[in-house]
Order: sequence, then structure tokens, then C-alpha cells
Amino acid sequence: MADAKNVSNETKQTLVFVYGTLKKDFPNHNLFQQLISQKEASYVGTCITHQPQPLVIGPYGIPYMLYLPGRVGHRINGELYSVTTQGLVSLDELEGTGVGHYERRPVQVIMREKSDAAEGEKGSVVLVDAEAYFAHRSFGERMWVRCGRAGLAEYSLERAARDYVKKVKRPEGRSSLDEIEMFLSGTA
Repeated sequence: MADAKNVSNETKQTLVFVYGTLKKDFPNHNLFQQLISQKEASYVGTCITHQPQPLVIGPYGIPYMLYLPGRVGHRINGELYSVTTQGLVSLDELEGTGVGHYERRPVQVIMREKSDAAEGEKGSVVLVDAEAYFAHRSFGERMWVRCGRAGLAEYSLERAARDYVKKVKRPEGRSSLDEIEMFLSGTA
């Protein structure tokens, strides 16, 4: 099994699974483009969560993977990146880990090894330990209930184009957590 924290060229790298707005062609992928150009991240490949996870859409079309062990969910499709410690600081800032918006937690994902695959074959499967941004534990359970205890298998481009509202277009004066509380109480 591969490990989320690898040492490469004397720089600590963490494998990060992304399933929402940070994926290629999605609204916040520009951060990964910046990190890649600064050699703070690299794209590893597409993958899927090993265990089912609840994935819901919250206020402003923001996707949240929920850490609710034993709950019904789907195996979530996403992308895997190798990120330096400095790159994680930038990701944590975007995801609001310091203010209780998301929290970075371990997750196992499955990747296909291309090197073993002959043309037309799928290749062998590799289980990889990574980290992902989950809705903060302070509201994850309530988000699941508010979303009708039903989730998605994937946050699609169609969904992002239809529902996602960029930060610059959201009302000023309210924090992400204020917006979440309004959403959870049904007033958003």
C-alpha cells in the first residue's frame, strides 16, 4: 500500500484526494495550477475512494465529503495530487481548516497502475493512503440530515456550472460558517 506522506527529494509530500472545486476544469483548480507551477504540487492521477463516503452539496453549491463512518454513501470519484508542506498551507487556507470549515482527514483511494496495463487492459489496482478535506465535524452530521441523507457519487462539471457561486459573488459580511449555519437552519 502506498503512503500519504512520502519523502521525495528531501521535501515532505502529502497525497491529497480532491473531489470538488479543486479538480481539473473546476472553479478553484487555479490554485493547483499555481502550486504546480511553483513546484509545490504535482498531479498523480484519477482515483476513487476505497470506502463509500457521503458527498453532499451545501450552500452556494459547495461540495462536502462527510466523515460519517458506517453511513451510506458512494465511492467518490476524484483526483490525487502530491503536495508539499507549503502547498498544504495554501490548500488549508482555501478550505478554511483554521476556522472550522473543512478538516483534512485520512482517506484511502484506489488507483489503477498504468504501467502494468497492456493496451486495452485496465491494469492492476493500487490502494493508496491519502488525505482529503471533509466537512468539519461540528456540522457534518447536520449537513447529512439537511441534505436528506442522500449523497452524490461525483461532483460534476454540470453541477458546478449550475450551482457553484464563487466567493467574489457571495454576499459580503458573512463567513462561510455563518452561511453553513443559515443553510442548516433552512434560512439560506
